[in-house]
This record gives sequence, C-alpha cells and structure tokens, in this order.
Amino acid sequence: MDKRFHLDSLDRKILALFATDIRISFTEIARQCHVTASAIHQRVQKLHEQKVLDPKTYRVDPKALGYNTLAYVGVQINLVKQRTHQEIFEHIQNIPQVVECHNITGKYSFLLKIYAHTNEHLKQLLVEHLQSVIEVVATETFISLEEGFSRTLPID
Repeated sequence: MDKRFHLDSLDRKILALFATDIRISFTEIARQCHVTASAIHQRVQKLHEQKVLDPKTYRVDPKALGYNTLAYVGVQINLVKQRTHQEIFEHIQNIPQVVECHNITGKYSFLLKIYAHTNEHLKQLLVEHLQSVIEVVATETFISLEEGFSRTLPID
C-alpha cells in the first residue's frame, strides 16, 4: 500500500459494505452510496491497486485502516461462577479490535487476535478492556513482528 494513499469516506463506506457482505454487488454498493456503479468499480479497482483490498478475497489490509500492531493475547480467567466463561466471552465480543477469539486448552481460557494502531493503543485496549475485568486473572501478549505466511488448507 502506498503510504500517501488516503481513504476517503466513500472508500470507507465501500469497505464497510464488503465487510458485512462479501457477495454484495457493485450496483447495490452504488445504490447505498448514492453514486454510479461505474464509480464503485473504479474505486474498488483503485483499492486493489493500492493493496488496500485483496482482489481475490476482498479482505481489507489492516494497515490501510491504520492498524499497525498485531498481537495474540492469552486470557486467563477465574471461573467464580458457572456463567463467568460465557460472560467474559460476550464482553470480548464487544471489543471491535478483537478479530478472533479461540477457546483453548491449557493455562489460558481464550486466545485473542487483536489489531491496534500502535503499541500504546494495544496497551490501552489490554488495560481498559481486559485487565480491568475482575474475573480476568492474567493476560500474556505476543506481538507479531511479521506474518511469515498465511494459506488455506489443501483440498484433497
């Protein structure tokens, strides 16, 4: 992505619509954005060229939205009552920067994938949204320095 590239409100609206429905047509996006379908086509093409939007998966590059820090966070909780696990899960679901939450075995109850703008923003998310929850006993954070690869499973 070109560092000088700026997402305007139309670009953000297009990306938000793709995020909610990957199969949405350009015509429907145009209708909701009050522009022509050809204008949407040109914008999407520009988003592909700038590597903001992957042309194969239509996934948005988090860095295009200013999310420069990726972390995986183990969350250990104290099960003070039967519903605690579900209550913490529902709390985590309401943190928009948490893009994945896995129930795991071992020391931690959850493994989270979190995007943040900066390390300072990550610290704020951890302190305000996780560590401040009384049932959260501990967190352990692993900051990703670089994605080595990502792939789909082979089709046998």
